[in-house]
Amino acid sequence: MSVPAGALLLLPTLLGDTAPQRVLPGETLALARATTVFLAENAKSARAFLRAIAHPQAIASLSVTEIGHAPDPRLFDQWLAPAAKGHDVALLSEAGCPAVADPGAGIVAHAHRLGLRVRPLVGPSSLLLALMSAGMSGQRFRFVGYLPQDRLELIAAIGELERASGGEETQLFIETPYRNERLLQALLEHARHDTQLAVAVDLTGDAEQVLSLPVSGWRALPAQRRPALARRPAVFALMTAAVQAPGHAGRGRTAGSGRQ
Repeated sequence: MSVPAGALLLLPTLLGDTAPQRVLPGETLALARATTVFLAENAKSARAFLRAIAHPQAIASLSVTEIGHAPDPRLFDQWLAPAAKGHDVALLSEAGCPAVADPGAGIVAHAHRLGLRVRPLVGPSSLLLALMSAGMSGQRFRFVGYLPQDRLELIAAIGELERASGGEETQLFIETPYRNERLLQALLEHARHDTQLAVAVDLTGDAEQVLSLPVSGWRALPAQRRPALARRPAVFALMTAAVQAPGHAGRGRTAGSGRQ
């Protein structure tokens, strides 16, 4: 008799220093505690997560394989081999949902090619939480990852985000935490005054803060009332004001103009 294949579990982790039961459903925690084979972006943070959820087995006895930031496709068969023998394999990111703004999509695609069951488990996604709380379009949105580091390229990218938004589509992006303040300053200097800008910081944590204002409102806000962004995980969201009618003054695109 053949052994039933295990599944690839897409296991969300914590976004910050938060009690697991506060953000992870009971079924997600139960499946994580019953799993002994893990593929992790970072093995150290994965083991810390497994300790935080009170995994019943000794952490040293668990199989935790570090896949890194760019998983090697030549190792996919090896990594997923336990699933063919009937063992569930869990894929973890350093924070939030695996394969969303994090490595792992290639492993998921290979699991499908092997005919394995792929199970996305419920847990926190910083991108969706930021979108929910931004007060912008949740019908049309785009995640563009990191913006350029070169200053001139960054200024051009901000303008392109505004054009792509077109008053209809929310643009989501992130930055390395220690460069958050630099990015916010560039947005305040170069975005349109009527562009809506939201910043969501420390989502699901005790210090969680979401602020959504037009750029003009951000500029008028005293520095001490702005969220402290240095070295704190943050998601940025941007959406331009509604498209203005032809002939109306302003930098907005005119009605009927094509997308660029």
